[in-house]
Amino acid sequence: MARMTQRRKIHRFHLDGSGTEYPVRFKEDVLAAEEPLEIRIGGRSFAVTMRTPGDDFDLVAGFLVSEGIISSHSELVSMRFCAGDAGGEQTYNVIEAQLAPDVAMPDTMRHVYTSSSCGICGTDSIESVRKTLRFDPAQDPLRIPVDVLAELPERLREAQAVFDKTGGVHAAGLFRVDGAGPELLCLREDVGRHNAVDKVVGWALRQNLLPLSGTVLQVSGRASFELVQKAAMAGIPVLSAVSAPSSLAADLAVETGVTLVGFSRGHSLNVYAGRERLGRPQKLSREEAYAGP
Repeated sequence: MARMTQRRKIHRFHLDGSGTEYPVRFKEDVLAAEEPLEIRIGGRSFAVTMRTPGDDFDLVAGFLVSEGIISSHSELVSMRFCAGDAGGEQTYNVIEAQLAPDVAMPDTMRHVYTSSSCGICGTDSIESVRKTLRFDPAQDPLRIPVDVLAELPERLREAQAVFDKTGGVHAAGLFRVDGAGPELLCLREDVGRHNAVDKVVGWALRQNLLPLSGTVLQVSGRASFELVQKAAMAGIPVLSAVSAPSSLAADLAVETGVTLVGFSRGHSLNVYAGRERLGRPQKLSREEAYAGP
C-alpha cells in the first residue's frame, strides 16, 4: 500500500466554541496518492488518467474493456511498465498494452488527459454504447432478494482498507450472490470512482471471467452514465450505488438491461431500472412469514 498512500505533515486546529484561543497540534495525516497513468497501445500514447497507484494492470485492462477494444482474456497479449521520462527513469506511470493481432486498433489515438473524478469515456451516447456491447445483461437470469442487495454497501465498507487510512477514495466491489449469501469476489479503491470500476473489470478480464453474469457491482459513490456503461460492457446485470444516479445513467440502464439501484443505505434503496430482478426479502418478518407467498 506504499504508493497508494502518502504521509503529509499538517497543522490541526481544535475549536472550542468559546471564541478564545485554541490549541494547534502538529501531526501527520495519511492522504490517498494521486498520480498520472499514461496508457499506450502499439507504441503510441492512447490516453492519460489520474489514478491512485496500485492494480494498474487491472485498470488498463478494464479501461480497454470499457472502451469496447477488447472483451476477452485472449485479446490482451501483455502489459508492461515503460520508462516514464526522457532520461529513461522508471516511474511506473506508463503502461504499454499489446493486443492480439486480430484485435482492431482504435480508430483514433485520442491523447486524452482527464481527472480522476471524470474518468475516461470514449462513448458519449446511449446509441454508441449499444452498438459496442459484446454482452447482453438483459438476458442474465440473476434474481436477488432485496435485503441481500441492501447489505452490500456495508460489506463493501468493511473491506475498504485504503479508505480506513485516508477517508479519500472511492470503492467498487464485485459480489456473487447465491444461496450461500453474497461473496465479495474483488474490491478495488481509487481516487476516481471510474478507475475503481475499471480495476474491478480488468481483474475479471485477467481472470478470464467475462462476461460477469450473475454478479452485482456495488459502488461507494453515485452512479453516472459511465459507470452503467462499464457495467454493461462487462456483462454485469446489477449496478448498485450508495448515492444518486444521473438521468442519463437511468436511461442507459433501461436500454442495456442493467438493473440500476441508488441510495442503497442498508434499510432502503431506490430502483431506477430492472425492478424484475429484485425478489422478496430472505429474512421475512413474522407477519410476512405467516402470510405465505
